[in-house]
Amino acid sequence: MVIFSNPYVLTAAYFAAALLAVIIFLAVFEMVTTYKDWDEIKRGNVSVAMATGGKIFGICNIIRHAIEHNDGIGHTLLWSSYGFLLLLVAYFTFEFLTPMFKVDEEIAADNRAVGLLSMVISIGVSYVIGASILR
Repeated sequence: MVIFSNPYVLTAAYFAAALLAVIIFLAVFEMVTTYKDWDEIKRGNVSVAMATGGKIFGICNIIRHAIEHNDGIGHTLLWSSYGFLLLLVAYFTFEFLTPMFKVDEEIAADNRAVGLLSMVISIGVSYVIGASILR
């Protein structure tokens, strides 16, 4: 399409698609956590803010790699969705690998050590996922 040959229009299109993807992916994360992210953040829960910030960074990092390694918005969104699913698997794996406590409960209780670890896992795993995205 000729309109997408304009770099400004193409950038706006990628931005709009990425923003929509972030909103959808965060809504999915909100559904799988036992706490309400934005209510907790509004109350000043730093652990939830760190965990949510890590998720946002992780999602955006995956989308960034998907944009860089694909030729169109459709493929970008497909790879971004796949990368998000892998990020979700990492989230559940973190919960599974810590049987001595419940990650969600600790984050909801503002355990900053768990919130920080959750943030770092989301960011770190997003780099691995992003590096594996192919054309």
